Amino acid sequence: MVQEIGRPAPDLSLFRKLLLMNWGLIAIVLAIAAIGVAILYSAAGGQWNPWASRQVARLGVGLVVMVAVALVDVRLWLRYAYLIFGLALGLLIIVDVMGRVGGGAQRWIDFGVLQLQPSELMKLALVLALARYFHGLTLEQVGKPLMLIPPLLLIGLPVVLVLRQPNLGTAMLLAIGSAALMLAAGVRIWKFLLVGGAAAAAIPVAWSFLKDYQKRRVYTFLDPSQDPLGAGYNILQSKIALGSGGIFGKGFLNGTQGQLRFLPEMQTDFIFTVLAEEFGMVGCLVLLGLYVLVLTYGFAIALRARSQFGRLVAIGVTTQMFLYVFINMAMVMGLVPVVGIPLPLVSYGGTAMLTLLAGAGLLISVSVHRDVEIPRWHG
Repeated sequence: MVQEIGRPAPDLSLFRKLLLMNWGLIAIVLAIAAIGVAILYSAAGGQWNPWASRQVARLGVGLVVMVAVALVDVRLWLRYAYLIFGLALGLLIIVDVMGRVGGGAQRWIDFGVLQLQPSELMKLALVLALARYFHGLTLEQVGKPLMLIPPLLLIGLPVVLVLRQPNLGTAMLLAIGSAALMLAAGVRIWKFLLVGGAAAAAIPVAWSFLKDYQKRRVYTFLDPSQDPLGAGYNILQSKIALGSGGIFGKGFLNGTQGQLRFLPEMQTDFIFTVLAEEFGMVGCLVLLGLYVLVLTYGFAIALRARSQFGRLVAIGVTTQMFLYVFINMAMVMGLVPVVGIPLPLVSYGGTAMLTLLAGAGLLISVSVHRDVEIPRWHG
């Protein structure tokens, strides 16, 4: 029997929703984004162009998107979750067929005034789709192996398309973030261990499918000094910048590695090293503390939500934020291979910025509508 998904509650007016919005979370998000703009300004040698000015414009658009997403009733996100996933999957297929190639990868759709990266949009679309699916299951049903086939298909299709671009970093985010959501939904941990064991056994086969540049990243991760002027250059320069900042840093606009352009991709993947060199360990801890506050807000929102859908959406979005931060920071420290994951709200990038702010909007939407009860349904 299919039950109709509840309509938006008429008792929550626009003014009431604005009052219920989590303004503390919004303030922290703005603080992180402001740090990002300052570091991009410094990375350009004390110039607003080419990065800081565009980042401010994208931040303005992103804030509008965040508030708009936050004001939408969480039951509407439930109602249209599969549609949103289907649209994101369609965009990934378009990228695979006729996407724009840049840096040896085919990841973007060129709309003229906008370069769209659908793999970023899929991160939120997949969270919504999986949250909707598991919302309709009882804990007993979640434990049945056959009931895990649909979510595995939901995960597998975009992961395969993203790997074809190729974009190993985003594929990892999609897979690991989805696994965390499934664990929160009640999937037993022994099933993850079983899949993990199978994946480990398949590593030799997977290795043969990696591109040459991806293999070089692994070799470089194991020993960057073997090619200090080639494949190992990025991570070696990153470590030099991290260490040279010391405790308090060299001061704003005074980082030698960044100002003298020794740091590669310092506006995107390696922007954390610019911060570390100019503001030292203290500046890094301040930024890390802000991220911890965002994660704390996210998990607190998940715990307070009365609906399973709201809980899973909050957990999924918060876990993705954690993975962004962890992988990027570990990457520039040489703890994991370089996989091209941006630092949330700090690295230069349009689609990533909008996706992260839309994710924050989903968190706030769950918080605003935390007392909404959504019945389970089967169909």
